[in-house]
Amino acid sequence: MQWTTFYQMGWFQWVVLPLLIIIARICDVTLGTMRIVFLSRGRRVIAPILGFMEVLIWLLAISQIMRNLSNPLTYLAYATGFALGNFIGLWLEEKLAIGMVAVRVFLKKDSDLLVQKLQDTGFGVTRLRGMGTQGASDIIYTLIKRRSMSEVIDLIHQVNPKAFFAVEEIRSVSQGVFPVRRSIELDYIGLTRHK
Repeated sequence: MQWTTFYQMGWFQWVVLPLLIIIARICDVTLGTMRIVFLSRGRRVIAPILGFMEVLIWLLAISQIMRNLSNPLTYLAYATGFALGNFIGLWLEEKLAIGMVAVRVFLKKDSDLLVQKLQDTGFGVTRLRGMGTQGASDIIYTLIKRRSMSEVIDLIHQVNPKAFFAVEEIRSVSQGVFPVRRSIELDYIGLTRHK
């Protein structure tokens, strides 16, 4: 059977081709999401590579739609792949936990205990006295790797389950105190694999 005959078969046009377009769009939108994440984190080496793959896959997907303009399922497949690609890209970015975050905790009491727990775990901590609308409070400030965020939030909740805290993305950090973990750092792309 020749390729053109296979390509023109009904089940290929109405089942296989839309599925291929969905998969291509999932891949290229996921790569695009990751590219933006890496750019925002200052990872200049990996972002262009992801961009190259993203555009190449997009060209393959759009070329199939242009060849099959009379097939409405290709349009639906394109839109479905885009939506799923955004979802998967954001999910993947959350799982990779790339980069640094700043955590600020505002406490009226128990600040000594939280500082001690964070320091015992190996996190760098800065404590400031502040004045808010409800009076004096301590501001506990720490910069951590994103993958450590749940550990720090657990420590905050252990000390004060109703503590008010804020988490902000940090683009870069030049120096600091960070817990030493047994891991292999892949600094050029910002990924970490635990042993």
